[in-house]
Amino acid sequence: MLISLKTDYVFKELFAHENVRKQFLSDVLDIPLEEMKSVRIMNPFLRRRFRRQKEGILDMALEMVGGAKVNIELQVRRQENWVKRKLFYLARLYTEDLFAGQNYDRLRKCISISLLDFNLTQGEEYHTEYRLRTKDGKELTDLFELHIVELRKPLGENGGLDDWIRLFNATAEEDLEMIKIKNAGIREAIEELRTMSLTRTLRFLYEERLKARRDRWAEDEYVRNEGRAEGRAEGRIEGQAEGRIEGTAQSILLLLNDLGDVPSELSKKIVSEKNPDILNQWLKAAAKAESIEQFIQSSSIRL
Repeated sequence: MLISLKTDYVFKELFAHENVRKQFLSDVLDIPLEEMKSVRIMNPFLRRRFRRQKEGILDMALEMVGGAKVNIELQVRRQENWVKRKLFYLARLYTEDLFAGQNYDRLRKCISISLLDFNLTQGEEYHTEYRLRTKDGKELTDLFELHIVELRKPLGENGGLDDWIRLFNATAEEDLEMIKIKNAGIREAIEELRTMSLTRTLRFLYEERLKARRDRWAEDEYVRNEGRAEGRAEGRIEGQAEGRIEGTAQSILLLLNDLGDVPSELSKKIVSEKNPDILNQWLKAAAKAESIEQFIQSSSIRL
C-alpha cells in the first residue's frame, strides 16, 4: 500500500526535492524546464503588520528565478469561503515585501497553485487559470496568477499535469505503473513516494495524523452532542464543570484562530486537556501571544 500524497506531511516531504519542484511548476505553469534555473523554499509564515492581524501559514512557499513567489496548497476538504481565503493568502503574499515608505517596484509576481481533492468549478476542465483581465480578455497585469487543479475530475490530454494528478491520486503500486514517465522530475517523485511508503517512521507519522484527524471529527461531534444534552438534570454538576473546561478550551482555540491556522496536533492537545488550571494558563498565554509559535513556546506545550 502506498502512503498518500494527500497528507500534508508527505506532500511537503515530496516538494523538499528541488527537481520535483522544478518539474511540477514547469508542468503546471507551462514554463520550459530549462528556464527553471532554481526554485528555493521560502519561509511559509506570512508577516503580520499588527498584533491581531490573522497570521498566514502557507503549505509550500517557493521563489523562482526572477523573484516570482509561488504558493502551492493541498486542500482535501471543502471549506466555507474557500475562494475568499485563497484571495486573502494571495494578497498577503503579494504585499508582505513592502514596508512603509518603500516603492511599489519591490512588489513581485505571485502565483497560487491549489490542488483540490473536491470539485470547485462547473464543467470538466480540471486545470483552471485565473488572471486579472477585462471581460473581453485584455490583460491588465500578470502579477496575480491563480491556478486551481481539481484532482477528482476525469483526466484529458494535458501532458505532464495528468501524470501529477495520477500521482496524487495513487493508492497502490498499480496506479504508479499507469503513469507515463516522461521526465526525470516525475520519475524522482515516484521513487520518493515509494521510498516514503516503506519508511516505518513516516508510516507512523502518517497514521498518527490520520488518527488525529478522525479524533478531531469525533471531538467535534462530541461537542455538538454535549451541547444538545446541556441542561439535563442528571449529572448537572459534573456537566457544568465539563462545560467550563470545554468553554475555556474553545476560547483558547478562538484566540489562536485569530493568529493563523491552528495545527491539528495543537488543537487536539487543547481540547483533550481536562485540568482547568492548565487551561486557564493557556488562555492567558493565547491572549498575549502574537503568533501560534509564540503561544506554543510560552505555554510549554509539547506536540
